[in-house]
Amino acid sequence: MEHIHTKTSNYLAVNDINIHYIDHRSDGPILILLHGLTANAHAFDALIDGLQPSYRVICPDLRGNGLSDKPAFCYTVEEHVQDIIALIEHLGEKKVYIGGHSFGGYLAFYMAANYPHVVDKLVILDAAKSMNPIAPQMLSKAISRLDSVYPSFDDYIAHVKKAPYLDFWDHAMLSYYRADVEDLPKGHVKPRCNIMAVTEKSMALASIEWPDLIKEIEHHTILINALDNYTMGEPLLPEEIAKETVEMMKNAKYAGVDGNHQTMLYGNGAKQVVANIEGFLTGNKS
Repeated sequence: MEHIHTKTSNYLAVNDINIHYIDHRSDGPILILLHGLTANAHAFDALIDGLQPSYRVICPDLRGNGLSDKPAFCYTVEEHVQDIIALIEHLGEKKVYIGGHSFGGYLAFYMAANYPHVVDKLVILDAAKSMNPIAPQMLSKAISRLDSVYPSFDDYIAHVKKAPYLDFWDHAMLSYYRADVEDLPKGHVKPRCNIMAVTEKSMALASIEWPDLIKEIEHHTILINALDNYTMGEPLLPEEIAKETVEMMKNAKYAGVDGNHQTMLYGNGAKQVVANIEGFLTGNKS
């Protein structure tokens, strides 16, 4: 039987901005999932049915993304993380499971290293000590959709479906891409995320020595790696780099799943991600 879950859309005033988050409610422990660089809180929609009712899954729109505020500046990793720590406090928790995909994975790494007391276990989806050396070129197609106006949402979806990394279409992607754009007059739509914010976030990531930070993390961690090619005939996170990252951590394990950096969150990849998360979180306590 398909699980019908309850969710609420909420806003939290924190650090001089409003952060939007989706609360997929249940009586289980809290798992906060942090989305990627240009993404939004609906990036994990295809995982929710599998994760509920075991977990209460909280999916925030990071600052500059989705329905959260988009300040002109203030996109450091620390500023992102302070938003999430405030959210944890707002939820009345002292320690939660933290997960993140891509950019969100780096925020999760940073939280575990610098604020270990608020993190129970760590779930990392396709983030590591480094990414593919040609990652900027590989990501250019995803970023190119930003700062453009499309005649309609249907036109936007038609544009999205041409992306080289979307080698199949899952209906669960629709809610993610609908949340990706805002409606303009005359039926036009425009992506909510903008190049300015993406540039600042990318520069913030580049300013941190990730290998030095990651090797200090003591939390039990699972690194889930998308094995399929993303663009340019290569995966965005090569398997060997992902495994090297796991080896340098104190309590980490590796899992490879179907799909690429984007499609790992849908279809067979999503089922495998859920199975790995559930198996990991129900194992040894950190």
